[in-house]
Amino acid sequence: MEFHAVYQLFSATYHSDQNLQKQAELQLKQIEANPGFISILLQILSSQESELGARQAISIYLKNRIRSSWDYTNSSSLTVVPIDPQDREAFKRNIFHVLVTVPNVVRVQLLDSLGKVLSYDYPEKWQDFMNQVHDFLTNNNPNNVYIGLFALQQVIKVFQWKTKNRSNNEHIAEIIEQTFPIVLRISQGLINEISLDAAEMLRILIKTYSTATQYELPKPLQNDNSLVPWVTLMLQLFEKPIPQEIIPSELDERQKFIWFRAQRWACKSLNRLFSRYGNPAQLPSTTKYGTFAENFILNFGPQILQTYLLQTERWIKKEIWLSDKILYFCSDFFKDAITHKTTWQIIKPHSETLISQFIFPQLCFSDEDEELWVEDPVEYIHKKMDPLEDFTSPVSSAISFLMDLAKHRKKYTFMNIMEFINVVLMNYHNASPENKNPRLKDGALKMIGCLSDLILRKKYGVVHLMEGFLNTHVFPEFISEYPYLRARACDMLVKFGDIDFEHETTLATAFQGVTSCMNDTELPVKIQACLALQGLIHEESVRIALIPNLPIVMQKLLDLTNQIDSDTLSTVMEEFVEVFAKELGPFSVQLCEQLRNTFLRIMQDFQNEPAIPGKEDFEPTDDLEIDDKTLAAAGVLKTITTLILSLENTPEVLARLENALIPVVTFTLKNRISELYDDVFGIIDSCTFSTKKISPLMWEIFELIYKTFKGDNEATGIDYMEEMLPSLDNYLSYGTEVFVHNSNLQSMIYDIIETVMKSDRLGEGDRSCACKLAESVLLNCRGYVDQYVGLFLELAFHYLPDLKKISGTSFKIHCIEIVINCLYYNPVLTLHNLEERGMTQSFFTLWFANINKFSRVHDKKLVIVALCALIELPVEQLPHTLQVGWSQVLDGILEVFKSLPKAEEDRAHLEKLYNDFDEQTDEDCFEDLEEDIGDENIIDEDVKYLEFLAQEAAKEGNDLEDDDEDDDILEEEVVYESPLDKLDVYIRFQEVFVGVQQHYPNSYALLTKNLDQEKQNCIMSLFAKAEQRRKSIEERNSVQ
Repeated sequence: MEFHAVYQLFSATYHSDQNLQKQAELQLKQIEANPGFISILLQILSSQESELGARQAISIYLKNRIRSSWDYTNSSSLTVVPIDPQDREAFKRNIFHVLVTVPNVVRVQLLDSLGKVLSYDYPEKWQDFMNQVHDFLTNNNPNNVYIGLFALQQVIKVFQWKTKNRSNNEHIAEIIEQTFPIVLRISQGLINEISLDAAEMLRILIKTYSTATQYELPKPLQNDNSLVPWVTLMLQLFEKPIPQEIIPSELDERQKFIWFRAQRWACKSLNRLFSRYGNPAQLPSTTKYGTFAENFILNFGPQILQTYLLQTERWIKKEIWLSDKILYFCSDFFKDAITHKTTWQIIKPHSETLISQFIFPQLCFSDEDEELWVEDPVEYIHKKMDPLEDFTSPVSSAISFLMDLAKHRKKYTFMNIMEFINVVLMNYHNASPENKNPRLKDGALKMIGCLSDLILRKKYGVVHLMEGFLNTHVFPEFISEYPYLRARACDMLVKFGDIDFEHETTLATAFQGVTSCMNDTELPVKIQACLALQGLIHEESVRIALIPNLPIVMQKLLDLTNQIDSDTLSTVMEEFVEVFAKELGPFSVQLCEQLRNTFLRIMQDFQNEPAIPGKEDFEPTDDLEIDDKTLAAAGVLKTITTLILSLENTPEVLARLENALIPVVTFTLKNRISELYDDVFGIIDSCTFSTKKISPLMWEIFELIYKTFKGDNEATGIDYMEEMLPSLDNYLSYGTEVFVHNSNLQSMIYDIIETVMKSDRLGEGDRSCACKLAESVLLNCRGYVDQYVGLFLELAFHYLPDLKKISGTSFKIHCIEIVINCLYYNPVLTLHNLEERGMTQSFFTLWFANINKFSRVHDKKLVIVALCALIELPVEQLPHTLQVGWSQVLDGILEVFKSLPKAEEDRAHLEKLYNDFDEQTDEDCFEDLEEDIGDENIIDEDVKYLEFLAQEAAKEGNDLEDDDEDDDILEEEVVYESPLDKLDVYIRFQEVFVGVQQHYPNSYALLTKNLDQEKQNCIMSLFAKAEQRRKSIEERNSVQ
């Protein structure tokens, strides 16, 4: 191999001619295993004469190669080509120097490779790594120091996931003790500089500290000798005045300006020190950071808070500019600071200023909002109406701070907030038209909307005023000249739509305003109006008024969904379909076709979008990135599912819907859009369950499900077994006639079951699903699948002989139930298999030892019918090991019957709860849980809940010392259906018992040899119940 030849091959991989690309990739594949190949790549990367494109291609190749092949011993792929040992050593020897020479866009990929190698080899196989880091950190060349910091950050990242291991804790402590004093000295030498290089270096330095404290606070960083200089450094950085002349004038560039990004990391690190480790009010009583937190809240928290307040004051006075991220961290810190009495006392005198001059301005409609509204209204909707999209914005953080102030420090702040809002609104109301500031009104309305959850609670004493408030300050804005105020009026109805209006005219005004805004010229107004309408349809008069125009309203919702490609309106459509199921019936096929077309268009756009290029800055985003189009498509699929379920009693319509929806299912599965598998399998489940039959088209879909499950080298659907199960069960339940006569379908189902049961990548939850699928085969296909009995037993006994392989009770019971189902399916064949395996006695011992853990109604009925199938056999056909203890079988049946009525009662109760479930929660029932604790500590609600769970677990532990598995007991599944549901086990037992008594006297004698008076009475009571049930069935049949 020559340097030039390899260089030319990588240059060809991004050539415009695709044939050349493929030819180059094939040649690279052929030579990548050659010793010295990676050494040549490192030389090319280091060469300043190499083109950027070639260096990028090599860095990406190297990243993928190392990820797939460095630790090839754990790889399941047969195509992995191991990296030559010579090349491994070359990489470790040269990577630092390569990192110094490459541009940042290439360095990003190489740092990923470095981190991956460290995760595999450090410290055992790369013992001099920290020596290399030390050499670079102490080098006089700033570029070398820069790379040393990146390398240090990578090794800390490796250990931050392993801190639960004591040796790893000791190792990261050792790394910090060796390097952080050096890092701190470098930082202190840079803090007074103003160059951009100094800012970049400080950013990496502080980020390294942040990485080290992300999940645990290492011991060397807990003492004051470390805390004082580090906290001081970060506060100095936050307070550092940045010369105006070096700050970019463009807002977007300013947000990304390197000094502000360095300050942002300082704030992020300080916030984490306080909220995760240093605030006793936020920590559980069992925390290992108790001593540290008490010291921090007294000696560091106040100093940090004072600095935040000072910087906030400067921002309010417009003396400084703060980036959005820094504003976010300020609000977040204040929110945590109000929970502890020490910091609350400091922030308390500033609370009114923070409300009126810090929070309120951020809530007002801004120039940036207006620009986005005008230039890209769709993006405005995504940003302002999707809570996930706006999750880490400064406005979101300010709102959280406001809500916690009003809730946790209610006595001191709530009425002050309400009075401030009232002053702003009354000033607007009384001002002359030319003096009205609509943006201030928007901010005031947004502020009160943010507090709607509290205002609607009677305890806060203002809910009775809200109808008048809406009439005076909100409803007039439905016709405002300012579009954002029209949208805000609709948003206020979303927030306060649960109010029971005393006057019908109020509701009429609200409905008229919302319907008017649905026809607005501005897209955000229309979207907000649709959301407001959803909150009004619980009113009967609104429903009546909507019925004549339902097709128009649904068409508008679909058109708007097409415009915004977001799931914003999906819940609105779902609720309309659910509430107006009867009225939408005649339009359901048309509606379904439109929903299908909307879905396919969204997903086609999604597929056509270009790939997102790699970011040049090696800094993972803090934002939660979720694809809008995928969410929009998922919202459409949920609406389709709701539509199908609402038409359950109209099979002829459902058949037409099924035809319309086939393209949705095939597109998703063929294109492996795994994010939508849950929703698509939900549609298949709903279709097959609602029609109670499997059409030829749906059998084609079954084969596609199987192909999805099997996947290929790139993707597999095996991870979605739980989502597939209901659909697969429906195929067996409602397509039995086709299934039992098609050996190909049978082999597919068995392959799914076997693959899941044997796969190392899946857990017991998925294996339990495989057990349920095997049960469905045996219960639905009685007499047709004898060839699979032995195979199912083999799968079950892969786990049952050695219970150490099973960690939970649930999977153990499901494994046992495979064997029980086989016994019920064909007791003679199953017993023969058990005898051949020598497992008869051990299985029955295991079964009866766990008989009380068959807790669901279905489990108990299965045990009863399986034991009944056994006692129907003549005693001569039984293995000798069973004959000896045959009377215990009857004891087992009677034992299960004793607990069956309670299980049926519990299931009936759960079904009632399920059918009566109301999503609307009465907030008043929670009000007694809140108490005004004045200026004392506010204990974090999550902490309180976790401690409550811990206490309950401790109680359970004391009560259940003899059985530590009961917490994993099978829970009743209300929506689960099986062929056993229609079988009356009382009648079945009576028929079998009487039949044995009449036809098999020897069996009967053996069965009843230990029958005492109590057991006889039990049997007679079961017979009496059987007669009652038989009579009830006859009466029902005669009525029909």
